[in-house]
Amino acid sequence: MTTEVVGMTALPVGASRPRRAPLGRLLRSELRWVFRRPRTLVGIGLLGLAPIVIGVATLFVTSGVTGDPEQGPPITALGGSALTLPVISLSMLLLFLLPLVASIAAADAIAGESASGTLRGLLVAPVGRLRLLAVKMVGVMAVITAAVLVITVVAVVTGLILHGTSGLVTLSGTTLSLGESLGRVTVTVGWVLLQLWAVAAIALAVSACTEHPLVVLSTVIGGLIVIGILGSLPVLDWLQPFLLSDNWTAGADVLRDPVYTGDMGTSALRALCYLVIGYSLAVARMATKDS
Repeated sequence: MTTEVVGMTALPVGASRPRRAPLGRLLRSELRWVFRRPRTLVGIGLLGLAPIVIGVATLFVTSGVTGDPEQGPPITALGGSALTLPVISLSMLLLFLLPLVASIAAADAIAGESASGTLRGLLVAPVGRLRLLAVKMVGVMAVITAAVLVITVVAVVTGLILHGTSGLVTLSGTTLSLGESLGRVTVTVGWVLLQLWAVAAIALAVSACTEHPLVVLSTVIGGLIVIGILGSLPVLDWLQPFLLSDNWTAGADVLRDPVYTGDMGTSALRALCYLVIGYSLAVARMATKDS
C-alpha cells in the first residue's frame, strides 16, 4: 500500500488527513497554561513590587535627612515627578530582572516541555511545527508584556500617590502635562518590550536546541553579562553597534525635552534584527526536531 508522510505519521494514500487544531484554540490553551504556572504569577507579582520599593527609596533619598529635596543627590531631582517613576523602574529592571523573566519564559516554552516529555506529544499532534513555535512565541511575549505592564501600572499609581498629578519634570528642566507624560511612558514601554522580545527570541532558539531549561538561562544571562563586559572595553568600540544590550540605558532619553531618539532608534532597530534572527534559528531547529 502506498503511503505518504504527514508530519511524523505515515498515512495511506487517499486517507483523510488529521484535522488541524484551530489556531485560536491553541493560543487560548497556551495562554491559560502559561498564566497558570505559579512561578509565572509569583515572578510577575514580585516585579510589581519593584516600583514601590524604588519610589519609596527615591522619596526618602530626595527628601534627605533635613527634609529638603534640594539636599538630595542630583539624580533625585526627578524624584518629585509622578510619572518619572515608570521610566526609572523600567530602565533599571531592563538591565537584569526583565531579561531573566524573558529567559525563564522561553526556557519553559520548549526546553521545559521537552524535559517533562510533553513536547513529543505536541510534535506528533496535528498542529504543525511552525504553528506550534508561533504559539509558543506568543505565549512568551504575553508573559513579558504582562510583566512590563504590571511594572508600569504599579509605577504610575505609586508615583501619583507619592507625588500627585505633577506631570513629568524633564532633564531639561521643563514640565510636561499629564497626557504628554503618559505618552512618553508609552513610548518607553514599547521600546522596552521590543528589547525583551529580542532576548526572548534568542532564548527560544537556545531552548529549541536543548532539553534542559537551566542551559537556556545560563546561556542567555551569561551571554548578556559577557556582552556587557565587551561593551565596556574601549578597544572593542567597533563591536558595540552589534551588541544587543548596547544603549539599554537609552530609555531615559524620554526624560529630555525634546526627546533624543538617536540611541533609542538605533537600539530598537538592533533589537528587531535580533528578534528576526533568533526566531529564524528557532524555526530552523524546530523543523528538524524529533524529540
